[in-house]
Amino acid sequence: MSARSGELLKGRTFSLVLTSPLQRAHRTAQLSGLVDAQIDVNLMEWDYGGYEGLTTNEIRERVGHRWTVFEDGVIPGATPGESIEEVAARCRKVIDRATPYLAGGDVALVGHGHCLRILAAVFLSQELRFGSQILLDAGSISVLRRERGIPVIDSWNRALS
Repeated sequence: MSARSGELLKGRTFSLVLTSPLQRAHRTAQLSGLVDAQIDVNLMEWDYGGYEGLTTNEIRERVGHRWTVFEDGVIPGATPGESIEEVAARCRKVIDRATPYLAGGDVALVGHGHCLRILAAVFLSQELRFGSQILLDAGSISVLRRERGIPVIDSWNRALS
């Protein structure tokens, strides 16, 4: 999300705005006009442990196969890293925190790609690795909601071109 993507949010009010504590997410929220965002550490990006700072291609060269974080996970490094289940548990906390606010309006979440893809899988009650199959570009806006009580994707990966 950016100032340009924030145009997609014009005219919308939010009963709750949550953002990752990382500077890029917090700044994105501000640029998008979401100035009253509350920090939620559960929106942090997936902790890659020993793979932190490496590209997918660099990791694949090291491990010698077509590695993906969703299928193969991470190894310990400066931090222990997180399993997909640990990221999903954080996402569940975000959903649980946001749910009561939905009665009063929309909720905006500003976070990071892999974490938000897993959050969508959790919200939709899908297998966690489903998140690997839904592309989420930086600066895009997605809308999850309930239709007749069933969690659905209203729109996904939307951005102004």
